[in-house]
Amino acid sequence: MPMRCISSRPILPARIRNLVPHTKLGAKFIMNHVYVAGSINMAVIATAARYPKMGETVPGREIFFSPGGKGANQAVSAAKLGAPTTLIDCLGEDAFGRELSSFLSSQGIDLTNVRYSMETHTGTAVITVVESDNAIVVIPGTNALVNGADVARPALVEGDVLVSQFEIPASTVYAFFSRAGSIGATTILNLAPAIDFDRSLLHLVDIVVLNETELGFMTRRSLHESDPESFFIEAARTLQMRDGQTVCVTLGRRGAVALNRDGVIAIPGRAVQPVDTTGAGDCFVGALAAQIAAGAPIGAALENANIAASLCVQRMGARAHRCQQPLRLPSHEYKSRRQSVRLNRLLCAAL
Repeated sequence: MPMRCISSRPILPARIRNLVPHTKLGAKFIMNHVYVAGSINMAVIATAARYPKMGETVPGREIFFSPGGKGANQAVSAAKLGAPTTLIDCLGEDAFGRELSSFLSSQGIDLTNVRYSMETHTGTAVITVVESDNAIVVIPGTNALVNGADVARPALVEGDVLVSQFEIPASTVYAFFSRAGSIGATTILNLAPAIDFDRSLLHLVDIVVLNETELGFMTRRSLHESDPESFFIEAARTLQMRDGQTVCVTLGRRGAVALNRDGVIAIPGRAVQPVDTTGAGDCFVGALAAQIAAGAPIGAALENANIAASLCVQRMGARAHRCQQPLRLPSHEYKSRRQSVRLNRLLCAAL
């Protein structure tokens, strides 16, 4: 039976008791806070039959304007799974900035730590989509202005989950994660986009998430999606900087593989028909953060994040606020009615 989105509004913690585990405090559901320090962009998405060659112009099919940015996407995904979510960034005082602020507020995301600047324009991403794949050019704009003072402002407590990526300055990410150790917060770093950075930052990270392309860049290895799983495991091991750290490599339709102190965690892929892969990795990271904030063990958190990402790729664009059409996994993926309901709730996290 086709699944349908049960709500276009953020799912409150009380409505996802069967999706995430109870905490050690017993039956009373408690969700810790997720803080995302990351980019907010307006995505301009164009679809075409093929990518243009250098100097060539090709006709497009459609164009979409969609709220995006890795920070915003990850925050929306976490909020959709019921995690109290705060976004830390900078917006321009322009039309895109106003539109993005309105959208994120409608998702129940706390924007008290988003400041506004007239120094430059709001971040923008120009995305070309061809046959469900994408090529992206990001113009940072105000995202490049986020600094240590911005990430020092929120009052953090034990159990909070801190999430970041590299669409804001790496020095700001370092300052943000430096706050985690003394308070017992969990840090999640998405190594995207792949850049050269001071590897000492990895010592501050509890969970590292990256795809095979980013892993190849970080480890200076030639890696391909079709490579044996052992290749990714060997490469990921070089990024582990301390005991207890988890390194997760997302592999698209093949699922994901992760390393932690207990060994290798293999997350199988799911057979779905992708429409647009834009934002799938961000959906994964946001869903992972929400699961960790709910107290889920790392294996279950990664599995649920992978489900959310597999649902995310079945619709166009990175915007995560409404269901435009029924999306579903193949019927053989459902093991029970309870799992169907669980996946439906994850669907709303991905949309």
